[in-house]
Amino acid sequence: MRSLAEQMLDTLIVLFGVSTLVFLLLVLIPGDPVDVVLGESAQAADREAMRAALGLDRPLLERWALFYADLVRGDLGDSLVRRQPVAGLIAQRLPATLQLAAAAFVLVLLTAVPLGVIAAWQRGRWPDHLAQTFALIGVSIPNFWLGPLLVLLFSIALAWTPVSGNLEPGSLVLPTVTLGLSMAAITTRMVRSSLLEIEAQPFLRTARCKGLSEAAVMLRHALPNAMLPVITVLGLQLGGLLAGAVITEVVFAWPGIGSLLVDAIAQRDYPVVQGVVLFIALSYVLANRAADLLAARFDPRIRGDR
Repeated sequence: MRSLAEQMLDTLIVLFGVSTLVFLLLVLIPGDPVDVVLGESAQAADREAMRAALGLDRPLLERWALFYADLVRGDLGDSLVRRQPVAGLIAQRLPATLQLAAAAFVLVLLTAVPLGVIAAWQRGRWPDHLAQTFALIGVSIPNFWLGPLLVLLFSIALAWTPVSGNLEPGSLVLPTVTLGLSMAAITTRMVRSSLLEIEAQPFLRTARCKGLSEAAVMLRHALPNAMLPVITVLGLQLGGLLAGAVITEVVFAWPGIGSLLVDAIAQRDYPVVQGVVLFIALSYVLANRAADLLAARFDPRIRGDR
């Protein structure tokens, strides 16, 4: 198996590719950042001076090299609209996104693991059918449709929760359900299928022959051994929470980095778009790598020579 150094090298290569792709996409998309700063009616001399100040008059390779030089120093540039450092804007919005992502991840764990265990334990019976129905519905409903539906039902019709924002008690409930439902559905199916795959393993038959109850066999022996693929999926889910939070934050006016990204796209604030996309990509890659390391702790066979 690959060493930790090799895996870290792979991570750096992926981050290099993602950052280069983001840089090129923002260079190639239509629109001129000078128009954002000065407006389309600015004088030609002012426009040329601003292009020089932003470094837009330099060759593409030179701009790419300067981009990486700044990135290594942790400098993501300044917002064209807000005139603040991009890193500072991300730091301001990040706590709200982390709060939402953490709540959604807890919802996934508290929902998916018990449902998956019950579905595998009661295979072919009504609890299994109920869990699979939940999983099918959760996978089928997109966030941009589920969010407004929950708002109409619980915020407007029943007046149980706030419509949007994060300043009132209960503001976290609907965004958490919206963001976590599909991920809980996927994880439920993974827990169930992983448990069913090892159901006929000899060590489980031995445990049953010793007189252990089916619940003890499932929780003490089957579930720990079935967690390896589940951990991998959870790592992907954790990384995807930040990307999935973009839609959820827009629907509920949640003041996180997802809303910051959408606002920056609408305002053509390219440095902010670049910074937020890079941060989300970095979080996704690091979450996947952390899941790999955690899986290696659970299964010595994939530790390799580390």
